Amino acid sequence: MKENETLEDLQYKGYKILQKKGAFKFGVDAVLAAYYAESDIKPGHKILDMGTGTGIIAILIAARTKASHITGMEIQSEIADMALRSVKLNNLESRVSIVIDDIAHPKNISPGYYDHVVTNPPYKKKGSGIVNPGDSKAISRHEILCTLEDVISLAAKSLKPNGFFTMVNRPERLCDSMELMRKYKIEPKTVRFVHPVPSRSPSIMLIKGVKFGNPYLKVEPPLYIFDEENNYTREINDIYNRE
Repeated sequence: MKENETLEDLQYKGYKILQKKGAFKFGVDAVLAAYYAESDIKPGHKILDMGTGTGIIAILIAARTKASHITGMEIQSEIADMALRSVKLNNLESRVSIVIDDIAHPKNISPGYYDHVVTNPPYKKKGSGIVNPGDSKAISRHEILCTLEDVISLAAKSLKPNGFFTMVNRPERLCDSMELMRKYKIEPKTVRFVHPVPSRSPSIMLIKGVKFGNPYLKVEPPLYIFDEENNYTREINDIYNRE
C-alpha cells in the first residue's frame, strides 16, 4: 500500500479495497449497482464492469456471485493499478482481470462476449460546469473522456443476445438512458429509484435492460437508504451485510 492510499473494509467475507486519498472513492452508488446486477448473474457468466475505478463493483460481484470471470475496464492507469492490486489483495486474480482501455475508443473488449455489463458511469453531462479535465474526481463524475452514449453503445456491442445491462445513474438521466438504450437495442426492463429518506425525492436511479429484449418495463418499489429516524433501513443493512 502506498503512502497516499487507504485500505477499506468491504464488510463482506473479509474483502478489502485500496482507495486513494483525495481521489474519487466508491460510494453507495457502486454498491447498489453490484447489488442490482446480482440477481441476473448466473454461474459461469462473464461480466464486464465498464469504468471500474478502483474495482469495487468487480470485486463485489466476484465475492457475491458465481460469475466465472469479471473484466474491470478503466482508462486511468494509476486508478487501474490500484484496482489490480486490490484484486491481488483479495486473491481474485483467477476470476477478475483489470484492463486499461477507453470506453469511447475501446481496443481490448471482445464484441458479443459478455453475459452482463455493469456500469457506474460519469453522471454529469458534457459541458455542465467548469471542471479540470485532468482531475481524477472530475473524470469520474463528468462526461470528459466518455459520454452516456459511448457507455451504452459499447455495452450493446459487448453483450451477447439476451445479455443484461445494469447501470446506476442520476434520475435526471432517465430519459437520456432509455432513449439511448433503445437506440442501441437494449430494451429497458426494470427501473428502481433510491431515496435518501422516504420524504425526499430520489437521488439515484438503478436501471436494467436486455439486449434485443421484448418491450416491457417494470417500475420497482423505491429503495430508502435511511428511515425517518436517520437509521439505515433494513434493506440497506441487508445489502451491506450488516447485522
